[in-house]
Amino acid sequence: MNSSFLYHAWGLYSLECTREEYKGNTIILHVQSKKPQKTCPKCGKCNLVKNGYRTRDFLGLPIGGKKIIIRMKVQRYKCKCDGCDYDQQENIPFATGSCSYTHRFAKHVVDLLRSMTLKDAAARLDISWDMVKEIHSRYLESHYSPPSLDGVECIGIDEFAVKKGHIYKTIVVDLLSGRILYVGEGKGVEALADFWKKVRRKNISIKYVATDLSAAFISSVLDNCPNAIHVFDHFHVVKLMNDKLDDIRRMQYNMEKDINKRKVLKGTRYLLLGNGADIYDSKYKTRLENALAMNEPLSKAYYLKEQLREIWAQGCKEDAEKVLADWVDQARESKIPQLQKMVMTVLAYRRGILSWYDCHISTAKVEGINNKIKVMKRNAYGFRDERYFKLRLYALHDCRITRNVG
Repeated sequence: MNSSFLYHAWGLYSLECTREEYKGNTIILHVQSKKPQKTCPKCGKCNLVKNGYRTRDFLGLPIGGKKIIIRMKVQRYKCKCDGCDYDQQENIPFATGSCSYTHRFAKHVVDLLRSMTLKDAAARLDISWDMVKEIHSRYLESHYSPPSLDGVECIGIDEFAVKKGHIYKTIVVDLLSGRILYVGEGKGVEALADFWKKVRRKNISIKYVATDLSAAFISSVLDNCPNAIHVFDHFHVVKLMNDKLDDIRRMQYNMEKDINKRKVLKGTRYLLLGNGADIYDSKYKTRLENALAMNEPLSKAYYLKEQLREIWAQGCKEDAEKVLADWVDQARESKIPQLQKMVMTVLAYRRGILSWYDCHISTAKVEGINNKIKVMKRNAYGFRDERYFKLRLYALHDCRITRNVG
C-alpha cells in the first residue's frame, strides 16, 4: 500500500504496509517502520541493536463502512555502549502510551459525540461503551480540567440535586464566561472549602459574588471574601414573598365560610403569584380584582408583593433604599404575621439586596446552567463515574462538546 495513502487516510508517517488482511467487516493493515533506529536517544551514539519486538493492534479511522485495525510490529532497541542502559521500544507517533487507538480515531469519536450519545457512538464504531467514555474523558481532561481561575472576578454560587432530596453538589460559575469553575460535594460551608483554598493559592481577587439566601453561602463568602460585593439574587427574595402570599391565600381560603367567596378564591394561586403587569386577559384580571376586593389581608399582601419588585427598578441606590424603607413600613402596619416575618427577612438581607445597585448581577446564569445539568443527566440516564461527570460539567459551557451527548 502506498505510504502517502497511509499518511493521508490514517496519519501513519514513516511507516510501510507489508500486507493487508480481510476478515468479515474488518480490514487489518500490517505495518512497520521504514527505517530502523540507529542513534541512541540517551547517549547519542550509533550502537543500537534490535532486541526483539511485539505486535500491537490499534483502531484506525473506519473507511467505506469497514472497521480498520492497524497491526504494527513494534521493534525494541538496546544500546551496546558501556554505561548506557537504554533498552526500550521504538516511538509510536500516531498513538499515545498504551492506548489501543490512533489519535485520528480518538478525534473521530469526539466529533461523533457532538451529535450522538456514548451508546450510539459505540454502536456506530463497533467498540465498547467504556472505550468511547475513556476517549471522551481523555479529551475533556486535556481541554477543560482543571478550570483556570485566571482573570476571574465575578462569580455565582448555587447548588443542584444529583439525586433529588438525597445528594447535592455545589457549583461556582464565572458569570462573565458561563464556565463552571468548581464542583463541590454537598451544599454546606465545607462544599466550598477547596475552592477558596485554590483562590488563595492562585492569588485571585474576587470582586463580585451572587448567591441565593443560603446561610451557608453567605457565611462562606463573608469568611473567605469579605471585601467582595455580595449580591443576593432578587428572584429568591421575590420567591420568599410569593411563599408568604401563598400561605396567606391558603389561610384565608380555609377561614372563609361563605361558599361563593370560597369559589372566587379557589384557583387564584397562579394569578396572585404571577407578575401583575403580565396579566392582559380581561377575564383573568377581573377575577383577580374580585378576589382582592373581597379579602383585605390577601389584597394587602398582593400589592406589597408587587411593590417589592420596585426595589430593583429604581434609578439609583438611594431611591431603592427609600422604596425598601417604605415597603417595610407598610408591611409592618399590615399586622399580618406572614408579612411581619417577611419584614425581618428583608431587613436581615437588606445590604445584599441593595448591593445589586453596586453591580447588576444575579444567579440567573447559574440557574440556567442548573437546567442544562438536569437535561444532561436525563439524556445520559445518570452517571456512574463521578470523575467523568465532573469533566462533563467543566465542558458544559461549550455547546460544541455537550450538545446531545449522553
